[in-house]
Amino acid sequence: MNSQESIPTSKVARATQFAKAGVKVGGNYIKHYSKKIFDSSIAKEDLHEANAADVYETLSNLKGSALKVAQMMSMDKNLLPRAYTEKFALSQYAAPPLSAPLVIKTFKKYFGKSPVEIFDEFNLKAENAASIGQVHQAKKNGKTYAVKIQYPGVAESIRSDLKMARPLAVQLLNLNDVEIDRYFKEVEEKLIEESNYSLELSRSIEITEACSHLPHLFFPKYYPELSSDKILTMDWLEGLHLKEFLDTNPPQDIRNQIGQTLWDFYDFQIHTLRQVHADPHPGNFLMTTDGNLGVIDFGCIKVIPDDYYENYFALINPDTLQSEETIEEIFWKLEFLLQEDSPENQVFFKDIFKTMIELLGRPFQSETFNFGEGTYVDEIYSFFDYIAKLPQLKSAKAARGSQHGLYVNRTYFGLYTLLNDLKAEIKTIKPLWLSPKHLK
Repeated sequence: MNSQESIPTSKVARATQFAKAGVKVGGNYIKHYSKKIFDSSIAKEDLHEANAADVYETLSNLKGSALKVAQMMSMDKNLLPRAYTEKFALSQYAAPPLSAPLVIKTFKKYFGKSPVEIFDEFNLKAENAASIGQVHQAKKNGKTYAVKIQYPGVAESIRSDLKMARPLAVQLLNLNDVEIDRYFKEVEEKLIEESNYSLELSRSIEITEACSHLPHLFFPKYYPELSSDKILTMDWLEGLHLKEFLDTNPPQDIRNQIGQTLWDFYDFQIHTLRQVHADPHPGNFLMTTDGNLGVIDFGCIKVIPDDYYENYFALINPDTLQSEETIEEIFWKLEFLLQEDSPENQVFFKDIFKTMIELLGRPFQSETFNFGEGTYVDEIYSFFDYIAKLPQLKSAKAARGSQHGLYVNRTYFGLYTLLNDLKAEIKTIKPLWLSPKHLK
């Protein structure tokens, strides 16, 4: 992969890149429909592939919030056609890296020294490059480290980037204006947190220590003395990303063990810590052929408020769905129902959200769940694709559902997708109060 010599940092330079991407998308539409006049067999997938390549090229060169939009959309597979999600998934750990001179310049700017003044050895070629920063391997006193360097200008360009990215998102996403505003507000909040490496350092230490007792799970140790506001240093972990791991054709018992580890990790965070690693994309995990799971990035953490937790997970227990009165009370608290809803719309949205809850809560209804059997995850994505096209939602003047649900739902979508890719069968460990009566 070619390295990148510079990153546009001024508003004018970044706005120009966004504008060019919009022009390319528009041009691709014109080319596609012009060709279709003469050949009706041309599939729209060709258009999606062309747009995906052009948009990804722009966003990957801009880095930061621009590339994070691509990363988050690649996780929300119901938002975009497959061509986009497959291309944008590269942003999770395979974006174009910065060149060596820019790495040194960035290191000096944020740490005050060049890498070789701090470490005995420092590989200027990035091992992984994603949306916020890239990771280099370094050595000191015989120990191997992973050093994450934040791209220049990321924190400073967050708000202006998202404003400029909005028209491009309108072209690509199947969301109304209110939902796009909420979506971008979420990205902005998380980016501000993720660009704060001091916050990530403290959270990483806190959560890894709290989860250290969980079997088959391993974490890096973090080094405050080798870190700064824009540099984060931790142990170098060996392992394979999901695609590489699956290419080894692992046996089912190893798939199940890693799947169980993922489930237990998220169960403990959500139900005990009430804060969760809310960025479960493949680039944040390393897997070993003997069935262990490494977690390497705690930049995106969602703290779950008690009132939201109690109401949201009350719905996950299928026994709750037997009481219309209880359902309606919780739906009002979670903003699934709004004061401006007509009686007809209240009935409509109650049915929609009951279906959604049954789908997302299905693994909790039994003691075990096989994510490799049937089409469960495809069913989830098909349902969200269906509701995204509903006129009642597309014409909405207000966002529906608690803001906290955006993070929690994404966490479960990401977890379920990982388990589905692993084809894992797991024990659905959960708090006793979430277990339906027939399991007690």
